[in-house]
This record gives sequence, C-alpha cells and structure tokens, in this order.
Amino acid sequence: MPIFITTPRLLLRSWRASDREPFRAMNADPRVMEFFPSTLTAAESDALAGRIELHFATHGFGGFAAELRATAQFIGFIGLAAPSFDATFLLPLSARSDANPPPVFEIGWRLAHSTWGNGLATEGARAVAHYAFETLNLPSLISFTVPANLRSRRVMEKIGMVHDPTADFLHPSLPQGHPLRPHVLYRLSREPEL
Repeated sequence: MPIFITTPRLLLRSWRASDREPFRAMNADPRVMEFFPSTLTAAESDALAGRIELHFATHGFGGFAAELRATAQFIGFIGLAAPSFDATFLLPLSARSDANPPPVFEIGWRLAHSTWGNGLATEGARAVAHYAFETLNLPSLISFTVPANLRSRRVMEKIGMVHDPTADFLHPSLPQGHPLRPHVLYRLSREPEL
C-alpha cells in the first residue's frame, strides 16, 4: 500500500520508474555528493534506488521520493533507513545492554542542488520525524554526517535533534584514514506522552 506524507510544499511518496533519471543526475552532481566518498554512476544510483525500494518492502517505510507539490518535480529523497552497517553501537548506553536492543533508524535526506536554501529538507524531515513517532511509534531516531557538513547539521538541529559528542564515531564502511570517516551523531527522541 503506497504511503504518502504531505507538507505545505512537498509530497513524500513511493518511488516511480520516472524518478530514476533525475536521481541519477542528482547523484552525479559533485555539490550534492560533496560529503560522500564519490559521485555515483548511473548504475550505482539505480542500485541505491533499488535498495531504498527494498527497504520499503522489508520495513514498510524508507527514503520517500520527494516531489514539489507545485510542479510534481522529483527533487530527491527524505526518509528513514536502517543503517547499512550494524549500528547497535549508536544506541544510547542504556539500550545497548538490553537482551533485545531496539532497532536503530536513521532520518536522512538528499536533495537536488537547485532546491537548496529554501527549507525543504527541514520541512520534509519534520514531517518524516512526526510520521516515525506518531505512526510507526519508533522511540528515537539518529542522524549522522561528517563534521564539515554544516548544511545537514543545521537541518538536524532545526528539527530538534541534539548532537551527542560522546557517540561520534568512525564510519565502519570507510577505510582507516579516509578523510570522511569521522562522523558526528545526532539524536531525536519521541516526546513522552503526558
């Protein structure tokens, strides 16, 4: 069943075959991929879109395709994902010792450069966080990036995430000594019910 989240300017939706071409262009843009190891080839971009769709099939949610409501233009994705590595070490200390630790889900976004500076990532991420807590009943979310990615860090802070410097880490998918290996970790917890 398709899931839709709307905001004043965005439609966050399931992916369509027509999203692949603009997604390839976005992932080939060095500005968009500045804080990733490299830009993506068309095949790598398609493989990423396939993994996002598989995440939806496995978990019932994932990185929503982001579309401008005014023009129906695909501009990237905003959503949730289980990290591609064992992220148990990113849980708060109190949860790591549980016999069955809760799953770790990341909130993230990647938008076309032409849309930057308009608050769209923040608008969409707020809606996704609300969906994560109110519909999916997730207890918390994380987000992470390299320290120099100030644009994404500002989005994290604008949606209420808090930097947890005690949990900053070296990304396990990158080789030792890689300049992008150090990451900062941000957390957002579900508001307790009154």
